[in-house]
Amino acid sequence: MDQHLDRRTALRLAISTATVAAVGAAACTTSPPRIDVELLTPDPNGLMLPRGFRSQVLARSGSRVRGGPYWHMDPDGGAVFPRSDGGWTYVSNSEHLIGGVGALDFGQDGQLLRARPLLVGRTSANCAGGATPWGTWLTCEEHPLGRVWEVDPDSGGGRPLPRMGVFRHEAAAVDPVGRAVYLTEDEPDGRLYRFDPEVWPDLSKGTLRVASVDPAGSVSWLPLRNPTPTIAQTPTRRQVRASTAFDGGEGAVHRDGHILFTTKGDGRIWDLDLRSQRCAVLYDVESSPLATLSGVDNIATAHGGIYVAEDGGNMELVLVADDGRTWPCLRVIGHDRSEVTGPAFDPSGTRLYFSSQRGVGGRGVTYEVTGPWAELSRRSLTATR
Repeated sequence: MDQHLDRRTALRLAISTATVAAVGAAACTTSPPRIDVELLTPDPNGLMLPRGFRSQVLARSGSRVRGGPYWHMDPDGGAVFPRSDGGWTYVSNSEHLIGGVGALDFGQDGQLLRARPLLVGRTSANCAGGATPWGTWLTCEEHPLGRVWEVDPDSGGGRPLPRMGVFRHEAAAVDPVGRAVYLTEDEPDGRLYRFDPEVWPDLSKGTLRVASVDPAGSVSWLPLRNPTPTIAQTPTRRQVRASTAFDGGEGAVHRDGHILFTTKGDGRIWDLDLRSQRCAVLYDVESSPLATLSGVDNIATAHGGIYVAEDGGNMELVLVADDGRTWPCLRVIGHDRSEVTGPAFDPSGTRLYFSSQRGVGGRGVTYEVTGPWAELSRRSLTATR
Protein backbone atom coordinates (compact mmCIF):
# COMPACT_ATOMS: atom_id res chain seq x y z
CA MET A 1 0.00 0.00 0.00
CA ASP A 2 1.03 3.63 -0.51
CA GLN A 3 2.35 5.22 2.61
CA HIS A 4 0.30 8.25 3.68
CA LEU A 5 1.59 10.53 6.41
CA ASP A 6 -1.38 10.62 8.78
CA ARG A 7 -1.59 13.15 11.60
CA ARG A 8 -0.33 10.78 14.32
CA THR A 9 2.69 9.86 12.19
CA ALA A 10 3.40 13.52 11.51
CA LEU A 11 3.48 14.27 15.22
CA ARG A 12 5.90 11.39 15.84
CA LEU A 13 8.02 12.72 12.96
CA ALA A 14 8.24 16.15 14.51
CA ILE A 15 9.24 14.76 17.88
CA SER A 16 11.83 12.36 16.50
CA THR A 17 13.62 15.07 14.52
CA ALA A 18 13.80 17.64 17.30
CA THR A 19 17.41 16.85 18.07
CA VAL A 20 18.40 16.79 14.40
CA ALA A 21 16.99 20.14 13.25
CA ALA A 22 15.47 23.08 15.05
CA VAL A 23 12.98 23.47 12.24
CA GLY A 24 9.79 21.45 12.53
CA ALA A 25 9.17 19.95 15.91
CA ALA A 26 8.05 22.85 18.05
CA ALA A 27 5.00 23.66 15.97
CA CYS A 28 3.54 20.25 16.62
CA THR A 29 4.53 19.67 20.25
CA THR A 30 4.40 23.05 22.01
CA SER A 31 2.11 26.05 22.35
CA PRO A 32 4.37 29.04 21.65
CA PRO A 33 2.90 32.50 22.19
CA ARG A 34 2.46 34.81 19.25
CA ILE A 35 3.61 38.43 19.18
CA ASP A 36 0.83 40.26 17.36
CA VAL A 37 1.65 42.50 14.43
CA GLU A 38 -1.04 45.15 14.44
CA LEU A 39 -2.76 45.46 11.08
CA LEU A 40 -4.29 48.87 10.58
CA THR A 41 -7.63 49.68 8.96
CA PRO A 42 -7.71 49.02 5.21
CA ASP A 43 -5.86 51.50 3.02
CA PRO A 44 -7.35 52.90 -0.23
CA ASN A 45 -6.26 49.71 -2.03
CA GLY A 46 -8.11 47.45 0.40
CA LEU A 47 -5.02 46.17 2.21
CA MET A 48 -4.59 45.96 5.97
CA LEU A 49 -0.91 46.65 6.64
CA PRO A 50 1.33 47.22 9.66
CA ARG A 51 2.19 50.78 10.63
CA GLY A 52 4.87 52.27 8.40
CA PHE A 53 3.91 50.27 5.29
CA ARG A 54 2.22 51.52 2.13
CA SER A 55 0.79 49.85 -0.98
CA GLN A 56 0.18 50.55 -4.63
CA VAL A 57 -1.59 48.65 -7.39
CA LEU A 58 0.80 47.75 -10.21
CA ALA A 59 -1.44 45.84 -12.60
CA ARG A 60 -4.97 44.53 -13.01
CA SER A 61 -5.88 41.46 -15.06
CA GLY A 62 -7.41 42.41 -18.40
CA SER A 63 -6.12 46.00 -18.23
CA ARG A 64 -3.13 47.61 -19.90
CA VAL A 65 -0.04 48.35 -17.83
CA ARG A 66 1.31 51.88 -18.44
CA GLY A 67 -0.28 51.90 -21.87
CA GLY A 68 1.45 48.69 -22.86
CA PRO A 69 0.26 45.07 -22.96
CA TYR A 70 -2.66 43.70 -21.01
CA TRP A 71 -1.83 42.04 -17.69
CA HIS A 72 -2.63 38.33 -17.64
CA MET A 73 -5.55 36.67 -15.89
CA ASP A 74 -5.20 34.69 -12.65
CA PRO A 75 -1.68 35.78 -11.61
CA ASP A 76 -0.07 33.08 -9.48
CA GLY A 77 3.51 32.13 -8.57
CA GLY A 78 6.20 34.76 -8.95
CA ALA A 79 9.83 35.68 -8.33
CA VAL A 80 12.17 38.66 -8.64
CA PHE A 81 15.27 38.68 -10.88
CA PRO A 82 17.95 41.42 -10.65
CA ARG A 83 19.06 42.91 -13.97
CA SER A 84 22.51 44.07 -15.05
CA ASP A 85 21.29 47.69 -15.36
CA GLY A 86 20.56 47.86 -11.62
CA GLY A 87 16.83 47.33 -11.98
CA TRP A 88 14.89 44.13 -11.52
CA THR A 89 12.04 42.11 -13.02
CA TYR A 90 9.07 40.55 -11.24
CA VAL A 91 7.94 37.42 -13.09
CA SER A 92 4.35 36.21 -12.65
CA ASN A 93 2.54 33.07 -13.84
CA SER A 94 -0.98 32.94 -15.24
CA GLU A 95 -3.05 30.06 -13.87
CA HIS A 96 -5.72 30.72 -16.48
CA LEU A 97 -6.70 28.08 -19.02
CA ILE A 98 -4.69 30.02 -21.60
CA GLY A 99 -1.75 30.18 -19.19
CA GLY A 100 1.57 31.83 -19.78
CA VAL A 101 4.07 34.05 -17.95
CA GLY A 102 4.29 37.83 -17.72
CA ALA A 103 6.81 40.29 -16.31
CA LEU A 104 6.97 43.73 -14.72
CA ASP A 105 10.23 45.65 -15.13
CA PHE A 106 11.45 48.15 -12.53
CA GLY A 107 14.21 50.74 -12.68
CA GLN A 108 17.00 51.28 -10.15
CA ASP A 109 14.74 53.63 -8.21
CA GLY A 110 11.95 51.06 -7.99
CA GLN A 111 9.67 52.78 -10.50
CA LEU A 112 7.57 50.52 -12.70
CA LEU A 113 8.83 50.84 -16.29
CA ARG A 114 6.83 48.39 -18.33
CA ALA A 115 5.03 45.06 -18.55
CA ARG A 116 6.12 42.31 -20.94
CA PRO A 117 4.71 38.91 -21.95
CA LEU A 118 7.36 36.20 -21.56
CA LEU A 119 5.58 32.99 -22.53
CA VAL A 120 2.34 33.09 -24.52
CA GLY A 121 0.16 30.49 -26.22
CA ARG A 122 2.19 27.38 -25.41
CA THR A 123 1.19 26.49 -21.84
CA SER A 124 -1.89 26.19 -19.67
CA ALA A 125 -2.69 26.69 -15.98
CA ASN A 126 0.76 27.95 -15.01
CA CYS A 127 0.54 27.74 -11.25
CA ALA A 128 3.66 28.12 -9.12
CA GLY A 129 7.28 27.43 -10.05
CA GLY A 130 10.72 28.46 -8.84
CA ALA A 131 13.76 30.55 -9.65
CA THR A 132 17.07 28.91 -10.60
CA PRO A 133 20.50 30.02 -9.34
CA TRP A 134 21.46 30.85 -12.95
CA GLY A 135 18.64 33.36 -13.31
CA THR A 136 15.82 31.54 -15.12
CA TRP A 137 12.25 30.87 -14.06
CA LEU A 138 10.77 27.37 -13.87
CA THR A 139 7.04 27.72 -14.54
CA CYS A 140 4.87 24.71 -13.67
CA GLU A 141 1.65 23.66 -15.39
CA GLU A 142 -1.03 22.40 -13.03
CA HIS A 143 -3.02 19.90 -15.05
CA PRO A 144 -2.74 16.10 -15.51
CA LEU A 145 -0.41 16.45 -18.51
CA GLY A 146 1.42 19.46 -17.10
CA ARG A 147 5.11 20.03 -17.65
CA VAL A 148 7.81 22.33 -16.31
CA TRP A 149 9.04 25.06 -18.65
CA GLU A 150 12.24 27.07 -18.29
CA VAL A 151 11.80 30.76 -19.10
CA ASP A 152 14.41 33.52 -19.54
CA PRO A 153 13.16 36.65 -17.69
CA ASP A 154 15.22 38.89 -20.00
CA SER A 155 14.47 37.59 -23.47
CA GLY A 156 11.28 35.63 -22.84
CA GLY A 157 10.29 32.44 -24.61
CA GLY A 158 10.64 29.07 -22.97
CA ARG A 159 11.47 25.43 -23.43
CA PRO A 160 9.58 22.44 -22.02
CA LEU A 161 11.38 20.05 -19.67
CA PRO A 162 9.37 16.81 -19.94
CA ARG A 163 12.00 14.71 -18.16
CA MET A 164 11.05 16.59 -14.99
CA GLY A 165 7.77 14.73 -15.16
CA VAL A 166 4.30 14.99 -16.65
CA PHE A 167 1.78 15.50 -13.85
CA ARG A 168 -0.17 18.21 -12.05
CA HIS A 169 2.87 20.33 -11.23
CA GLU A 170 2.76 23.00 -8.55
CA ALA A 171 6.19 24.32 -7.52
CA ALA A 172 9.91 23.75 -8.07
CA ALA A 173 12.77 24.40 -5.64
CA VAL A 174 16.40 24.18 -6.79
CA ASP A 175 19.15 22.87 -4.49
CA PRO A 176 22.40 24.38 -5.86
CA VAL A 177 24.63 22.30 -3.58
CA GLY A 178 23.08 18.89 -4.18
CA ARG A 179 22.36 19.91 -7.79
CA ALA A 180 18.77 18.72 -7.82
CA VAL A 181 15.28 20.16 -8.31
CA TYR A 182 12.45 19.28 -5.92
CA LEU A 183 8.88 19.29 -7.24
CA THR A 184 5.46 19.30 -5.58
CA GLU A 185 2.26 17.84 -7.03
CA ASP A 186 -1.21 19.31 -6.44
CA GLU A 187 -3.25 16.14 -5.97
CA PRO A 188 -4.93 14.81 -2.80
CA ASP A 189 -2.50 11.89 -3.08
CA GLY A 190 0.30 13.91 -4.67
CA ARG A 191 3.97 13.08 -4.32
CA LEU A 192 7.21 14.89 -3.66
CA TYR A 193 9.73 14.43 -6.47
CA ARG A 194 13.44 15.01 -7.01
CA PHE A 195 14.97 15.56 -10.44
CA ASP A 196 18.69 14.82 -10.86
CA PRO A 197 20.08 16.32 -14.10
CA GLU A 198 22.63 14.36 -16.08
CA VAL A 199 24.72 17.50 -16.62
CA TRP A 200 24.29 20.48 -14.30
CA PRO A 201 22.65 22.92 -14.94
CA ASP A 202 21.03 21.51 -18.08
CA LEU A 203 17.56 20.37 -17.00
CA SER A 204 16.59 18.75 -20.29
CA LYS A 205 17.92 15.30 -19.33
CA GLY A 206 18.07 13.48 -16.03
CA THR A 207 16.31 11.11 -13.66
CA LEU A 208 13.05 11.78 -11.84
CA ARG A 209 12.66 10.13 -8.42
CA VAL A 210 9.81 10.04 -5.92
CA ALA A 211 10.06 10.32 -2.12
CA SER A 212 9.38 7.48 0.28
CA VAL A 213 9.24 8.59 3.94
CA ASP A 214 9.36 6.00 6.72
CA PRO A 215 7.62 6.45 10.13
CA ALA A 216 10.81 7.88 11.64
CA GLY A 217 11.00 10.57 8.97
CA SER A 218 13.88 9.13 6.95
CA VAL A 219 13.55 9.84 3.22
CA SER A 220 14.64 7.64 0.34
CA TRP A 221 14.30 8.45 -3.36
CA LEU A 222 12.96 5.82 -5.73
CA PRO A 223 13.22 6.00 -9.55
CA LEU A 224 10.06 6.16 -11.65
CA ARG A 225 9.37 3.76 -14.49
CA ASN A 226 7.81 6.36 -16.76
CA PRO A 227 8.15 10.08 -15.91
CA THR A 228 6.19 11.13 -19.01
CA PRO A 229 2.95 9.10 -18.99
CA THR A 230 0.09 9.81 -21.36
CA ILE A 231 -3.43 10.29 -20.03
CA ALA A 232 -4.09 6.58 -20.62
CA GLN A 233 -1.01 5.38 -18.71
CA THR A 234 -0.32 5.06 -14.99
CA PRO A 235 0.34 8.53 -13.53
CA THR A 236 3.67 9.15 -11.85
CA ARG A 237 2.19 9.29 -8.35
CA ARG A 238 0.91 5.72 -8.65
CA GLN A 239 3.91 4.07 -10.26
CA VAL A 240 5.88 3.32 -7.08
CA ARG A 241 3.87 1.59 -4.37
CA ALA A 242 6.35 2.48 -1.65
CA SER A 243 6.16 6.22 -2.34
CA THR A 244 4.57 8.58 0.20
CA ALA A 245 1.41 10.58 -0.44
CA PHE A 246 1.25 14.28 0.44
CA ASP A 247 -2.17 15.94 0.58
CA GLY A 248 -2.18 18.65 -2.06
CA GLY A 249 1.40 19.82 -2.62
CA GLU A 250 1.75 23.58 -3.05
CA GLY A 251 4.63 26.05 -2.73
CA ALA A 252 8.26 25.00 -2.30
CA VAL A 253 11.51 26.87 -1.68
CA HIS A 254 15.14 26.01 -0.92
CA ARG A 255 16.78 27.61 2.12
CA ASP A 256 20.13 26.76 3.70
CA GLY A 257 20.09 23.07 2.88
CA HIS A 258 16.37 22.61 3.51
CA ILE A 259 13.39 22.30 1.18
CA LEU A 260 10.34 23.94 2.74
CA PHE A 261 7.03 23.04 1.12
CA THR A 262 3.32 23.29 1.87
CA THR A 263 0.37 20.92 1.57
CA LYS A 264 -3.04 22.57 1.41
CA GLY A 265 -5.18 19.48 2.06
CA ASP A 266 -3.98 19.18 5.66
CA GLY A 267 -2.74 22.74 6.22
CA ARG A 268 0.92 21.93 6.83
CA ILE A 269 4.35 23.33 6.19
CA TRP A 270 7.02 20.64 5.84
CA ASP A 271 10.78 20.75 6.30
CA LEU A 272 12.98 18.38 4.30
CA ASP A 273 16.53 18.48 5.69
CA LEU A 274 18.74 17.67 2.72
CA ARG A 275 21.79 16.88 4.85
CA SER A 276 20.12 14.30 7.07
CA GLN A 277 17.46 13.32 4.49
CA ARG A 278 14.73 13.60 7.09
CA CYS A 279 11.29 15.15 6.72
CA ALA A 280 9.28 16.76 9.53
CA VAL A 281 6.27 19.02 10.06
CA LEU A 282 7.06 22.66 10.75
CA TYR A 283 3.45 23.88 11.07
CA ASP A 284 0.12 22.05 11.23
CA VAL A 285 -3.10 24.05 11.28
CA GLU A 286 -4.97 21.38 13.25
CA SER A 287 -2.38 20.92 15.98
CA SER A 288 -1.36 24.57 16.28
CA PRO A 289 -3.15 26.22 19.23
CA LEU A 290 -3.22 29.51 17.33
CA ALA A 291 -4.23 28.31 13.85
CA THR A 292 -3.35 31.74 12.47
CA LEU A 293 -2.41 30.34 9.08
CA SER A 294 -4.86 28.34 6.97
CA GLY A 295 -5.10 27.57 3.27
CA VAL A 296 -1.32 27.32 2.98
CA ASP A 297 -0.12 27.95 -0.57
CA ASN A 298 2.78 29.87 -2.14
CA ILE A 299 5.87 30.21 0.03
CA ALA A 300 8.89 32.53 0.06
CA THR A 301 11.80 33.18 2.42
CA ALA A 302 13.38 36.50 3.36
CA HIS A 303 14.82 38.35 6.36
CA GLY A 304 15.26 35.10 8.28
CA GLY A 305 11.58 34.19 8.08
CA ILE A 306 9.16 32.17 6.00
CA TYR A 307 6.32 33.98 4.24
CA VAL A 308 3.28 31.85 3.39
CA ALA A 309 0.36 33.05 1.26
CA GLU A 310 -3.19 31.94 2.01
CA ASP A 311 -5.54 30.43 -0.52
CA GLY A 312 -8.75 31.54 1.15
CA GLY A 313 -8.53 31.75 4.93
CA ASN A 314 -8.31 35.42 5.90
CA MET A 315 -6.54 36.29 2.63
CA GLU A 316 -3.35 36.99 4.55
CA LEU A 317 0.36 36.77 3.99
CA VAL A 318 1.72 35.19 7.16
CA LEU A 319 5.24 35.29 8.58
CA VAL A 320 6.27 31.93 10.06
CA ALA A 321 9.22 31.29 12.37
CA ASP A 322 11.31 28.12 12.37
CA ASP A 323 9.53 27.00 15.55
CA GLY A 324 6.06 27.40 14.06
CA ARG A 325 5.11 30.79 15.51
CA THR A 326 3.05 32.94 13.14
CA TRP A 327 2.35 36.64 12.50
CA PRO A 328 -0.09 37.91 9.85
CA CYS A 329 1.72 40.76 8.09
CA LEU A 330 -0.94 41.85 5.58
CA ARG A 331 -4.56 41.09 4.77
CA VAL A 332 -6.58 41.68 1.60
CA ILE A 333 -10.13 42.87 2.29
CA GLY A 334 -13.19 42.14 0.14
CA HIS A 335 -11.59 39.50 -2.11
CA ASP A 336 -13.53 36.61 -0.63
CA ARG A 337 -13.22 34.24 -3.60
CA SER A 338 -9.58 34.85 -4.29
CA GLU A 339 -6.18 33.76 -2.99
CA VAL A 340 -2.90 35.48 -2.17
CA THR A 341 -0.23 34.47 -4.69
CA GLY A 342 3.32 35.11 -5.86
CA PRO A 343 5.02 36.74 -2.84
CA ALA A 344 8.55 37.92 -3.70
CA PHE A 345 10.84 40.71 -2.49
CA ASP A 346 12.93 43.15 -4.52
CA PRO A 347 16.76 42.98 -4.16
CA SER A 348 16.71 45.55 -1.33
CA GLY A 349 14.15 43.55 0.63
CA THR A 350 11.96 46.63 1.16
CA ARG A 351 9.39 46.02 -1.57
CA LEU A 352 7.08 43.02 -1.59
CA TYR A 353 5.25 42.00 -4.75
CA PHE A 354 2.20 39.74 -4.68
CA SER A 355 -1.24 39.28 -6.25
CA SER A 356 -4.82 38.65 -5.33
CA GLN A 357 -5.41 36.05 -7.99
CA ARG A 358 -9.05 36.66 -8.76
CA GLY A 359 -9.54 39.99 -6.99
CA VAL A 360 -13.16 41.13 -7.15
CA GLY A 361 -15.26 39.83 -10.02
CA GLY A 362 -12.56 37.46 -11.23
CA ARG A 363 -10.01 40.14 -12.16
CA GLY A 364 -6.65 39.65 -10.50
CA VAL A 365 -4.70 42.51 -8.91
CA THR A 366 -0.92 42.70 -8.52
CA TYR A 367 0.41 44.88 -5.69
CA GLU A 368 3.59 46.36 -4.30
CA VAL A 369 3.91 46.86 -0.52
CA THR A 370 6.85 48.98 0.64
CA GLY A 371 8.08 49.21 4.20
CA PRO A 372 10.59 48.03 6.84
CA TRP A 373 10.15 44.32 6.16
CA ALA A 374 13.52 43.38 7.66
CA GLU A 375 12.70 45.19 10.90
CA LEU A 376 9.24 43.64 11.06
CA SER A 377 10.77 40.18 10.70
CA ARG A 378 13.55 40.89 13.19
CA ARG A 379 11.17 42.14 15.89
CA SER A 380 8.82 39.23 15.39
CA LEU A 381 11.33 36.39 15.06
CA THR A 382 13.46 37.50 18.02
CA ALA A 383 10.54 38.15 20.36
CA THR A 384 10.82 36.47 23.75
CA ARG A 385 8.90 33.24 23.90
